Amino acid sequence: MSTATLTTLRPEADRRIGLTATLRHVGALTRRNLMRIKADPESMADALILPVVFTVLFVYVFGGAVSGSQQEYKQYMIPGLLGSTGLNLAMAVGTGINTDFSTGVMDRFRTLPIGRSAVLLGKLMAEACRSLISFAILIGFALLLGLQIKTGPLQVLAAVGLSLLFGLSLTWVSMLLGLAMRSAQAVQGVTMLVIMPLQFGSSIFAPTRSMPGWLQAFTRHNPLTNLADACRSLINGGPLAHSVTTVLIWSVAITAVAAPLAVARYRKRT
Repeated sequence: MSTATLTTLRPEADRRIGLTATLRHVGALTRRNLMRIKADPESMADALILPVVFTVLFVYVFGGAVSGSQQEYKQYMIPGLLGSTGLNLAMAVGTGINTDFSTGVMDRFRTLPIGRSAVLLGKLMAEACRSLISFAILIGFALLLGLQIKTGPLQVLAAVGLSLLFGLSLTWVSMLLGLAMRSAQAVQGVTMLVIMPLQFGSSIFAPTRSMPGWLQAFTRHNPLTNLADACRSLINGGPLAHSVTTVLIWSVAITAVAAPLAVARYRKRT
């Protein structure tokens, strides 16, 4: 059967694939993505090393200057770093999916009788596994450095879950960029334009009270600020309702917009 015929039949085939079959395909593709990581351990370098590097760099280089006490800065910065770690990992997915097109992997997928969304959902689930490993390393290393959990294990798990949820919503944005850009280099460039303002225009690394008014206005509406505040409250104690609700709204809204666009772009490109 020719490629043209496959392309013509694909939309009808997609409609015939039920939910159970799609979930089975997602599981198979998730396993495939995880096996690729196992075969290429270097691809886990960012998930394994980035949390440690960021923690050491900011606690011991900037901690004393920002708060006057490295211990106080650990309690302030490390909970917020959960959200930043999820952001960095999520936005790296776009480069990988763009590379898959140039290497011919997607050509194989489009000849298979699988739902178009299953390919992207498989990427999403594999990224969730990577993120959980990275969060575990970050929290474990932070505890070794002296981070104090002033609430309890359930609150820590809630902070991880909230960071994971927001990170997965941004994974859809990253995949959309990877599908829309012509090259992996272009994806990396646009990704940095997204990451830098969100990270450093937030309360993750420093309080916002010393920032100019226009920047404070940006940080107040920056979802990473609310995520950092929510994680601090879950680990150190404090009010939760506003920050958690805001993060949940942002996560649902980003997913609701970016996920259909990413799937539609994938259908169009394949």
